[in-house]
Amino acid sequence: MKLRIIAVLVMLVASLTLLSCIVTSRAINVDISCDDLAESPHSVRNEFQVEIGDKITVKLCSNPTTGFKWKYETIGQIVLQEEDYDFEEPENGGALGAAGKEVWTFEAIAKGRTEVHMEYSQPWEGGEQGEWTYMFIVTVE
Repeated sequence: MKLRIIAVLVMLVASLTLLSCIVTSRAINVDISCDDLAESPHSVRNEFQVEIGDKITVKLCSNPTTGFKWKYETIGQIVLQEEDYDFEEPENGGALGAAGKEVWTFEAIAKGRTEVHMEYSQPWEGGEQGEWTYMFIVTVE
């Protein structure tokens, strides 16, 4: 009987030790539609407080058939790392000329603060610049 109790206690302590080693991260998801961008004065802004390991996914309305594309720059400390970039086709089955979404996933990699400025523009000389902008400020604690 004592052997069973000791075995159960050892398993309990081992389980608690393993659980304390698991790193949990949060996922922040931002999904901004064309309507959201059109309603605001062509600019949307967010601010986040995160911890190292947390991920921020940003989805922004985009229609590559118009020649527009999102680009971004970070200002401040290097606290984020781009982990992934993708383009999601339009939800309505890909109707010709319909807008999809450009999608970025960033991971918080260091403590500090940074600003990410994103601009929806036509990238060629003489193309329309700054049609829409999105900015987010991240503080990593």
